[in-house]
Amino acid sequence: MRAVGYFREIESQTLAEQSERFLWFARRNGYAAAATFLDAGEQNDHPGFRQLIDFVSQQCSRGFLVVVISGLQGLGESLTDATRRYFQLSSLGVPIVSMERDGEETAADLIAVWASQKTDNSLGQRVKAAMRQRAVRGEALGRPPFGYRVGPRRRLTIVPDEGSVVRYIFRLYLKDGLGIRRIARRLNEEQLVTRRGGPWGMVTVRDILRNRVYVGTYSRSGVRVPASHSPLIQEEDFQRVQERLDERRPAATARQHSPFLLAGIVCCGYCGNKMIGVTRRQKWLRRDGTTRNAQYRYYQCESRTNRSLCDFHTQKAEVLEEKVRALLAPGGSSVFGRSGNGAHEAADRAAEAKRLVSKSRRLDRRLAQYLDSAAAGGVNLEKLRVLAGALATEQLQVEEQLQAAHVSVRQLTSEAERRKERQNTVRRLRDDWQSLSFADKRSLIRQIFERVVVRDDGIEPVLKA
Repeated sequence: MRAVGYFREIESQTLAEQSERFLWFARRNGYAAAATFLDAGEQNDHPGFRQLIDFVSQQCSRGFLVVVISGLQGLGESLTDATRRYFQLSSLGVPIVSMERDGEETAADLIAVWASQKTDNSLGQRVKAAMRQRAVRGEALGRPPFGYRVGPRRRLTIVPDEGSVVRYIFRLYLKDGLGIRRIARRLNEEQLVTRRGGPWGMVTVRDILRNRVYVGTYSRSGVRVPASHSPLIQEEDFQRVQERLDERRPAATARQHSPFLLAGIVCCGYCGNKMIGVTRRQKWLRRDGTTRNAQYRYYQCESRTNRSLCDFHTQKAEVLEEKVRALLAPGGSSVFGRSGNGAHEAADRAAEAKRLVSKSRRLDRRLAQYLDSAAAGGVNLEKLRVLAGALATEQLQVEEQLQAAHVSVRQLTSEAERRKERQNTVRRLRDDWQSLSFADKRSLIRQIFERVVVRDDGIEPVLKA
């Protein structure tokens, strides 16, 4: 018997953990693991499930096949999603095995869950309750923090190399008196990397210094469990670090935030990192005894600011902003092309997609009615399989048509139309610059530019697609 796994990203288990458990489950039950299909994050089109459907449709006739899932919550975000996908798979004649139940997920199971969860039509509450129970027991949920891995009985276990780095960070801050920026610089200079192999930044260092997990306290899902695992830092040292961090934190009233027009879209042309707005205030005493104050605003490479990497690339804020504004002038940049048309067909296809979405929702309501009837004893299991199977087949066809419609809409939204919209935005910025508010200017600029690459000798605009 060949087995294929389908897993989606859920809070209680990572995709890697589910995939590893699938291989173990297949070996234990004598299955030959044929393929694994994954849906990561919040992908609305669920490409992994679509690939699974295609694979099952092609392979079912070539021998025995079983689909392995983590549980009902692994099939969909809501109970309706999970039920629809269950019947879409079962309509293809493939058995569905749950690792959670260690057996086939039957229609009777779905009916029982449907009856118990009907009030909110969601698996979320049940999953959250289970997560809280696991957290109370001190079991690790999700990705373990730097310095630890998930060990036996799902307890956090120290990773020696990473644990040494954590202790080193606390020592540099507490014993050597280094600030967060200098600690990040020291780690990078010594070629120590994060778990993902990247350089250290101020935020990462600060989060480690603030995390109580390093004194043996596990916190998750609103539950805090002291002494749940081996600590890396002594409690008294951790408290001294917190006190020092609080002392260095500026008072809330002492800091006045002055936003930068190009924040978020300008990046360094040498290292590729973002350039952030920096404000410096200077005060000095003149020879005649009077006091002068000055404020300097500029954009600086974030790698230099937070990681002490890259060279000292800066641009005065008013100079850089004027360079970007000059691009908007007639003939200011060749990146703006001619406008075009041709969006009528795209609008028609968008209307078709809207109609298909409505049809999909009607099919979901019919499926809910069938399940309500089955839960009340009005429809037996065999009839439910027939009715739900027919709906699932129709739903698959609607989903295929809907995906094709979305692809067509994207293709038919021509470059000429996008240029036309861009020209209108450019014209508004150019003609109404003095009357536009700061927020409007920034919003319109972001509608035009994906990013602005800054080098010492000039800038290179990159338009949004």
